[in-house]
Amino acid sequence: MTSPLSAPGPLSASGPRGGAVGAPAKPTKDQLAAAADRTIPDVIAPGLAVLFSGINPGLYSAATGHHFARPGNRFWPALHRSGFTPRQLRPDEQEDLLAYGLGITNIAPRATARADELTTAELQAGATQLAAKVRRQRPRWLAVVGVTAYRTAFQRPKATFGAQVETIGTTRLWVLPNPSGLNAHYTPDSLAAEFAKLREAASA
Repeated sequence: MTSPLSAPGPLSASGPRGGAVGAPAKPTKDQLAAAADRTIPDVIAPGLAVLFSGINPGLYSAATGHHFARPGNRFWPALHRSGFTPRQLRPDEQEDLLAYGLGITNIAPRATARADELTTAELQAGATQLAAKVRRQRPRWLAVVGVTAYRTAFQRPKATFGAQVETIGTTRLWVLPNPSGLNAHYTPDSLAAEFAKLREAASA
């Protein structure tokens, strides 16, 4: 399969309304099981500063309809601690990201219990679809969370964290560590520091 990447080649100052009080109820075990293979809508708009891309939705996210929703996932804390948002948003406040010039999508759309349930073909097909989406929406940066999935999906086996040489149209690419609580290589502080590097680049 041909790689979707191109050859080498300001965040909004305003914010959304204050967050609602309270958090949504946790999905039941049956609801989580029923969420397998579901998809959830993107949080996206044309011309964003940064479009974050997960690998694919987990069952908790698919059951709730909210990205990075599983308790223990460090995406939302890292987003706040790195300066992308002035307070820590809850997953059910994900639409508020648009007011900050931010959005969320996924490489592969279908929900699984674990990312390793996705095949290489599925990840590469997802990358092709993601690249087409990026060309339509034209964010300044696409930030993929998870270097292993990025290497497989975009056929860049030697890719490392940070800014990539390749682009998708006019959109630059950045690879971030996976914010899952299972990623023991990164503490909350070191993960926020990686997000802050992207924040600096996106603000330049």
